[in-house]
Parts: sequence; structure tokens; C-alpha cells
Amino acid sequence: MKSKYKDLVEQSFDWPVEGFEERDNQLLWQGVDLMEVIKQYGTPLKISYLPKISENIKKARQHFNVARAKLDYQGDYNYCYCTKSSHFSFVIDEVIKNNVHLETSSAFDINIIESLAEQHKIDKDIYIVCNGYKRPQYLENIARLINSDFKKVIPVIDNVEELDALDALLETPCSIGVRIASEEEPKFEFYTSRLGIGYKDIVSFYKKGIEGNTKFNLKMLHFFINTGIKDNAYYWNELRKCVNVYIQLKKVCPTIDSLNIGGGFPIQDKLNFDYDYGYMAEEILGQIKKECNAAGVDEPHIFTEFGSYTVGESGATFFSIMGQKKQNDRESWSMIDGSFMTSLPDSWAINKRFIMLPINRWNKEYQRVLLGGLTCDSDDYYNSEQHVNAIFLPRFNENEKLFIGFFHTGAYQESLGGFGGIQHCLIPAPKHVILDKDKDGNITTKLFAKEQSYKSMMKVLGY
Repeated sequence: MKSKYKDLVEQSFDWPVEGFEERDNQLLWQGVDLMEVIKQYGTPLKISYLPKISENIKKARQHFNVARAKLDYQGDYNYCYCTKSSHFSFVIDEVIKNNVHLETSSAFDINIIESLAEQHKIDKDIYIVCNGYKRPQYLENIARLINSDFKKVIPVIDNVEELDALDALLETPCSIGVRIASEEEPKFEFYTSRLGIGYKDIVSFYKKGIEGNTKFNLKMLHFFINTGIKDNAYYWNELRKCVNVYIQLKKVCPTIDSLNIGGGFPIQDKLNFDYDYGYMAEEILGQIKKECNAAGVDEPHIFTEFGSYTVGESGATFFSIMGQKKQNDRESWSMIDGSFMTSLPDSWAINKRFIMLPINRWNKEYQRVLLGGLTCDSDDYYNSEQHVNAIFLPRFNENEKLFIGFFHTGAYQESLGGFGGIQHCLIPAPKHVILDKDKDGNITTKLFAKEQSYKSMMKVLGY
């Protein structure tokens, strides 16, 4: 009878899966011996594997450039990183090694841009695409960038009032974009995004507010789908509507030449993940080219804003099982040495599921369990995986500690969880370790942050 955890995985998936393999009853991820990292730093533990960031940027670029060549697509392709996905300096440093452009969401993002320029990590001629509903400080910071000779800052107008505010602040002309208020998926509780300007109002907004204003050069139409780039009728319908608006604008506005197809590629969130990135890149460019050619309009330059896709697969979070509680005849609770609500807030807030695997004991029998976090909140639990409404792990043994990992957690979790601040039930933020490769291809580790101390929390709380 095949009852070991290793048997379960091999029967359930086409194992090994890209990025994951088992060796000597232990899990390797991206070729990294995870038990060695855990032995060195302990749990709970967050890690960032930097080479994965560059790998994904290069893959996306290749997919779009191959598609451009196959279709003879005349526009350029520009890769932007959404800084809101992870603002950590080591993430941004890895990102900008790849000569990408940056997208911002709020006022403090601009301070990061200025710091990068002061350190000569970026040039002033990269694109800075400024999105979001803009408070006065954000507008002032954007204007400061433009006035200080950043050549390719593109404020994306989210509402009509932003245009007049920028006009008063700018000392020099600049390119701008306009965001379309896309329609949301039918399952949403509202029909139209709160961000952007309605489809029917954009051409009239250009004619009334932008045309003839020597300070503004309309360059970009920005289109964002909250659920990301998916091969479904909803996405293709919204894309076609956006391209039609671009065509209408191009006929009255000769300066517009770029289409920003915001909304990112998905990331691997389950072991049986299946997504054809190359097909999607080719299909997106193909549909844009078809519509533009039919209307006698040049194909636009393409901008993408990939946040989770850029950094999500570089992150992992590790816990150990502290003990097990059998509360009734059917449910066994394995208690982790951390909290889902604070370390993986998306798992609680939007019921997101990450790839979850044991790090060790793959040769042991498995059992069905529920995972419980340390807070006293009844919502601090994890009870299912993406592919099945259950969790299976090697059977608990108090004499042989089990370690588990949640993978591809590199986007948003630290900012949503309040990194460096106070945590629910004052659960400390875990250690954070950076993994990289040296020039010989060997894995290097560096402690970025120690486990949060009681002193730092008490300081935040005013004690």
C-alpha cells in the first residue's frame, strides 16, 4: 500500500514540478536545500530568492518579443515593475538590473525613485508611470520629478481634477496618460472600476482638457483589469473595447502612441499550474494589431505592469509544526509557530491559496489535517489547497519535527501584514533572509531582518 507522503504527491501530480523536487525525503526549491536554510535560521522564516525575479522578467520580455517578431508588430515593448508589489530595496535592486521601467502608486514611491537616482542606480530617462488617485503630496512629488529633468515621467490621469492640479505645479511640459475605468467581472459587487475615466468620456476629456494645452502631450492610454491577464471572454472583450478607444483617440490626437495593458500575468499558485504565456502574449498583440490595421492606425507601443509576476515566485514562508490537537473524531489541528493572518494575510483576507508542501519527512505516512495559527482569532487557519479541498501532511510525530513551506508568497504579504509595525496579538514578524547566487552559481544567504523584538513593538505602541 502506497501511504507515504511522497507517494501521494507522485500520484497526484506530474512530479517533479518546475522549481520543485524531492531528494533524500526532503524538498528542494529552485535547487535550494531548504532544510539547510532552516537549520541555519530557524522558523518562522521568510525568504526571498532573487534570481527568480530576473528569470521572470527575462521570460516575459522573450514572450512579447517573440510575439512581435512572429506578427511583425511595429510597436515597441516596455516592461514596467509595479513597486507596490514589494518595495524592499533588495527587490528593486534586482529588478533594475534588468533595465526595466517603474510604475508608482503613491507619494512615497516618488521618494524611492529619487533615492535610486541619487545612488545612480537608475537613469533619468527610464519611464516612470504614475498611477493611482492622487492626493496633493503625490501630485507635488510627481511635478518635482518632472521639473528636475526626469525625461519620461508619465502621470496617468485618474480623474479630471488631476489635470488642473498638475498644470499649476509643472514648470516644463510632460507626457501624460489617461486611465480607462474598465468594467469589472460579473461576479464583482459593482460594475465599473472606481479608478479612471469612463470609456465614453475619454475623447471628450481630451478635447476639452488636453488638446491645445502646451504643457501636456497625451502619450498613453492605460487599461487595467484587476483579475489579471486571463484567457477568458471577459478579458478579451475589455481589451477590444480599450483598443477601440485608443483608435478613436489616435484619430484626433496624433501624439498618443502607447497602450498600457495593466493587469499582470498570473503566477504558479498550484503544482498543476498550466498557463501558456507565449500564446497569451501573441494573442494580445495579434488582437491589437488586427483592430488597428482595420482602422488604418499604427500599432501602439506596449507597456505592461507586472508586479506579482515579477516578484511573487521569488518568495517563500516557512513554519514548523509545534504540536497537534485532536479536537473531535475527525479534525486534527496542526499548530504552526506563526500566524497566517500576519505572515500571509492574503490567505485570510481573500482566501488566497499558495503552494504548500512539507520540507522534510516525505517518506512518512500522511494524514489529513487543519493548520492553525498562533493568534486567538478563529479566522487564523488554513484548511485547503488550490487543487483539493483538504490538506495532507506527513503524520505528526512529537519526536521528529515537521517543517512546512508556503511558496510564491513574494508579493504584497509584507506590506499588507504591516512589516515592522504591530501585528495581531503582537505576533512578531519572522526573520527575513535573502538568497542569491554568487558568480560561480553557488547559493548565498544574508539575514535582512531579525525576528521582530518586543522593544520595537512597544516603541510603535508608545511605551
